[in-house]
Amino acid sequence: MKYDAIIIGSGQAGNPLTYRLADLGWTVALIEIKDLGGTCINVGCTPTKTMVHRAQVAHYARNAARWGVNASSVSADLAKIVAQKNEVILSFRGSQQKQVDNRPNVHLYRDHARFVGSHQLQAGNELLESEKIFIDTGGRPSIPSIPGLESIPYLTNESAMQLTTLPEHLLILGGGYIGLEFGQMFRRFGSRVTVLHMGKQIITREDPEIAMELQKALEAEGIQFKLNASTTRVENKNGAISLSFQTPAGASNVTGSHLLIATGRSPNTDDLGLDKAGIETDKSGYIKVNGRLETNVRGVWALGDCKGGPAFTHISYNDFQIVYGNLIEGKNLTIENRLVPYSVFTDPQLGGVGMTEKEARAKGYKLKIGKCPMTNVARAIERGETAGLMKLVVDASNDRILGASILASEGGELVQILGALMLANQPYTLLKGAVYIHPTLAEGFFFLMNDVKPVD
Repeated sequence: MKYDAIIIGSGQAGNPLTYRLADLGWTVALIEIKDLGGTCINVGCTPTKTMVHRAQVAHYARNAARWGVNASSVSADLAKIVAQKNEVILSFRGSQQKQVDNRPNVHLYRDHARFVGSHQLQAGNELLESEKIFIDTGGRPSIPSIPGLESIPYLTNESAMQLTTLPEHLLILGGGYIGLEFGQMFRRFGSRVTVLHMGKQIITREDPEIAMELQKALEAEGIQFKLNASTTRVENKNGAISLSFQTPAGASNVTGSHLLIATGRSPNTDDLGLDKAGIETDKSGYIKVNGRLETNVRGVWALGDCKGGPAFTHISYNDFQIVYGNLIEGKNLTIENRLVPYSVFTDPQLGGVGMTEKEARAKGYKLKIGKCPMTNVARAIERGETAGLMKLVVDASNDRILGASILASEGGELVQILGALMLANQPYTLLKGAVYIHPTLAEGFFFLMNDVKPVD
């Protein structure tokens, strides 16, 4: 069967591309072996943030006395929370199915896709052909090689969200986005939580003071951290999970009831038969692309997590925008120098955009830096949520913002204001004289901008 386009994977790049091409009258084969919607809808953003929100409600209720409100007997009904999460997933997934059903020129194949030639794919018993193929197969949890791990019923982010009984003591390998979000979530549900991280600081990419401030906030809720910790062995000891690990101080051990692996992601590219198509990957299995997301094979593109780079839903969607803009609208869009906003959905929330200070220094920029602790922001004081700080990294030669980090109760929302200023290529001083609504968290920008000064 020959199609105008074949799209492998129904994630946040593959789905909109399918619909837009179909609306142009193209015949499109959409191949999805799992659930429509990809990682984000089914096992990523949608379910995680639904459960993180319930954990925040539990946190507010359990700590109500802090705000002068009396509450008692607070507990999380994990089974009910999981059911609510599943309901949201099914709603979003159903919307995707309707989008497919409403387009008769889209043929949905519920099979695994494998290349048998540069422009030929086997999907089940069907041989499909197209001059234009788009790969959007996403990724999966990366499982480290640790002696004894294969004999332990460990959790991943996917299976952890199916638990209906609260872990008594959750051990987490990895202090990145997933480890921290799940750690705080289960801590707020009522579990003891210990995070083991190989780096000397959590969220390794961030500037040290940002990482330390977030760690302090999480420790204040009772989460324990073991940093510079390399796990050497995992054992089942009378039904408990025992982790042996090494730190600069020596060997140690921690025991818990459950183990969550949050040590990164791997691309779903190893079983696509890419070698049969001559499509190149790097040593980690990510598909190599140019700035326009084209592979080394003409007429084949890779979008989303399977190509490497920032593994965010909004980046996958932007990949779609780039490919569609170039292919259909005659644009010349690339991923080079793309401005990437992001957020870690802890509480306080870490929003970031552009470069960190250490990245800017590594590139040789002469800098101005501004900082504002949330204790200076009236709205944060009124809410009783003053953990965190704002940080601005500025190019001293032209006053353009190079990057920003905002650790606050709505850091992900706030940082997008600064991202818009960066997109407009305007100096930070434009916001220095702005009028801010009082009282809002964004009003903290007044103090942040005034603090900007040259640094060595």
